[in-house]
Amino acid sequence: MSPIQEIEGYSDLCFDVEVQLDRKHMTLEDILELETDSVIRLPRSAGENVDILIGGALVCFGEIVIIEDTVGVRITDFREEE
Repeated sequence: MSPIQEIEGYSDLCFDVEVQLDRKHMTLEDILELETDSVIRLPRSAGENVDILIGGALVCFGEIVIIEDTVGVRITDFREEE
């Protein structure tokens, strides 16, 4: 039985999926100036690699994609077990 077949019975479980686009250090003053619709610029663009975490654990890698007017992430590789 394949690993996918082994876990099929758990397919209805929910997990938090987190995509780490970037990190930015900001002063408290800058944070207090944020308002609704404020934009925090990050030095990332389409095609760049990102980490994808599931339940807080690094599981796979992806790349930033633009689909019409939406930003998404395409999974490119899964982390190999150590």
